[in-house]
Amino acid sequence: MTRTALITGVTGQDGAYLSKLLLERGYRVVGGHRRSSAANFSRHERLGIGGQVEMVDLDLFELSNLQRVVDRVRPDEVYNLAAQSFVGVSFEQPLYTGEIDALGVTRMLEALRATGNGARFYQASTSEMFGKVRAVPQDETTPFHPRSPYGAAKVYGHWITVNYREAYGMHATCGILFNHESPLRGPEFVTRKLTLGLAAVKCGHQEVVAVGNLEARRDWGFAGDYVEAMWCMLQQPEADDYVVATGEAHTVRRFVELAAEAIGIGIAWEGTGLEERGIDRTSGKTIVVVDPQFFRPAEVDLLVGSPRKARERLGWQPGTSFLELVRMMAEADLRAARDRR
Repeated sequence: MTRTALITGVTGQDGAYLSKLLLERGYRVVGGHRRSSAANFSRHERLGIGGQVEMVDLDLFELSNLQRVVDRVRPDEVYNLAAQSFVGVSFEQPLYTGEIDALGVTRMLEALRATGNGARFYQASTSEMFGKVRAVPQDETTPFHPRSPYGAAKVYGHWITVNYREAYGMHATCGILFNHESPLRGPEFVTRKLTLGLAAVKCGHQEVVAVGNLEARRDWGFAGDYVEAMWCMLQQPEADDYVVATGEAHTVRRFVELAAEAIGIGIAWEGTGLEERGIDRTSGKTIVVVDPQFFRPAEVDLLVGSPRKARERLGWQPGTSFLELVRMMAEADLRAARDRR
């Protein structure tokens, strides 16, 4: 019997990779998107699944709409990936962020509870919930201390999912995913901004790349690996919460160096603080500058997760190394930049 999966945020990076995974496993995949937004299926096209996902109008602001969608689609599994996911934007739009990332989760859970079809639910939690970390590495028992409206809203979304699981016996699981990237990552995120910018510099399309906190350390993995963990969570007999991470932390500075190296640029650093610059060793030109506008009002300096539980309970582990990930992204953006010539 064919299983049906409903994915919110289906056109995003994770939605595209998850759609591909589920289609390969024989699912009927239904994707929800807001009628008011222009659906961009470029990620699906790049993965070779264009036109294979059924689309429905879905808005996390509207409970009755969610109930009608769930009643009509009758999903076996629901993956709630929709979110206002840009940390910087959340400081500018905290109320909107809360409506989608916090109350939107509640509306989806309530729609599932009210229709009573027994669908298994996945909530996309985030390492940003840890914020000002209380322990290193972070695992499922580490207390949350969010440092942005995005992180705070995600904490609500996480705990309301746990509450529905405990109060109503729903199979509702949270995946606490650490930073996960790919060539499909949005250009608003620092990793993709860097690989796009360095490729543009390499091809002569721009002069410099601006970056914020070079010393911020993150646990970066490949999104294609992480959606496998999402699926594994909903195959378990009991719902639970899992950290999905590599267990390794790297600085933004190191990401810049490796991305540049992957496309034939050697970086030398000069200066300190806001005056620090990345110099092209060959040309002597400044190609990386520090711009204070990219610093957060409340900075998160170190995030690194422990994937032990996911490894032991789900049999999951990342298949792509940090170096492989950076090279994959840098080389893809260099190819695209050359095509623009």
